[in-house]
Amino acid sequence: MPMLSKESIQKYLSQLFKDSVEVVEVTEIGSKESTDMKSFGYGKPLLVRFLIQGKPEIVVFETMAENSFGHDHFSDRAQNLLWANSVYNKLPKHVRAVDVGAITSSGSLLSAGSAEEFFLLTEFVQGETYYKDLERIYRSGKLISVDEQRAEALALFLSEIHKTKLNAPHLYTRRIRDLIGHGECIMGLIDNYPTDDKAIYNLLQSIEEKCVEWRWKIKGMNHRLCQVHGDFHPWNILFREDTNFTLLDRSRGEWGEPADDIASMIINYLFLSLQNSGSFNGPFQILFDTFWNSYMKATGDTEMNQVIQPFLAWRGLVIANPIWYPALSQKQRLTIFRFIQNILSTTIFKFEDVNDYLK
Repeated sequence: MPMLSKESIQKYLSQLFKDSVEVVEVTEIGSKESTDMKSFGYGKPLLVRFLIQGKPEIVVFETMAENSFGHDHFSDRAQNLLWANSVYNKLPKHVRAVDVGAITSSGSLLSAGSAEEFFLLTEFVQGETYYKDLERIYRSGKLISVDEQRAEALALFLSEIHKTKLNAPHLYTRRIRDLIGHGECIMGLIDNYPTDDKAIYNLLQSIEEKCVEWRWKIKGMNHRLCQVHGDFHPWNILFREDTNFTLLDRSRGEWGEPADDIASMIINYLFLSLQNSGSFNGPFQILFDTFWNSYMKATGDTEMNQVIQPFLAWRGLVIANPIWYPALSQKQRLTIFRFIQNILSTTIFKFEDVNDYLK
């Protein structure tokens, strides 16, 4: 955490009120004595007494401490504080918000109170998305030499980043909880399916119930927590020559379950094969086998077969969703649902049995 000083608070308040401010006293709320501490902790509200044009004023300076109740990441805490600033003043009789801001690595304070939306700037990187490769294979029905090399390179990259582990059980539990209940994940996807088809509606309810059961099966496997990408799919990978690539749009946090990255990629090999031939075979099966075997040989992760099921279900719900793939036939959509139901009903996922999971 950056060190927060009385001087940094004084400078921030002067900028906020566009006038010279003198901070007289900073006290932790609940403390019996005033303090002239050089720096302050996080998570405890501070009472700040200051003078502006000789007039005494008081504000409360609040930060939020990291915890395992949905505040694991600084972005969680930022979300909570940004929301508070936007709504406190809309409710009668509620304490008013004055501003919301950020603490920099040097301990200085930046105001963000007037912001309505936030943005991100990144560098520009040349390259073609990996999906362009898969699209070419879909149209030609053939692999070229670089295709298997790229599948292997992607698998080996994941095997390397997944070696970095973290002992933080609450974060693993959080990632499994988010897998089921987050708006971008299983329940969020299910809630965005059309509700006019009763058969599909009942299928989705059954899938959700099975996924909740899976949460209880795997949420305690916190020894698997590792560095992840979080959205490792073909549109987030830019290839240049040979196996030289750059990643885009890392999502949902730095740490997670390695099966998340694996499922995010292999579901695309399965999906394109289904669209191409109605079954799992040909060049996309070869890429699937290359990717899976390369990763397993590099990691020896035999537990992968016991945890990947709900992650494949999540990615299956993506590709079956008519919002993103309206051109899918009902037959293709139901095949994907069968795949999801079958893998959720199996204790050990066997990659060589994928065609059986489609039946």
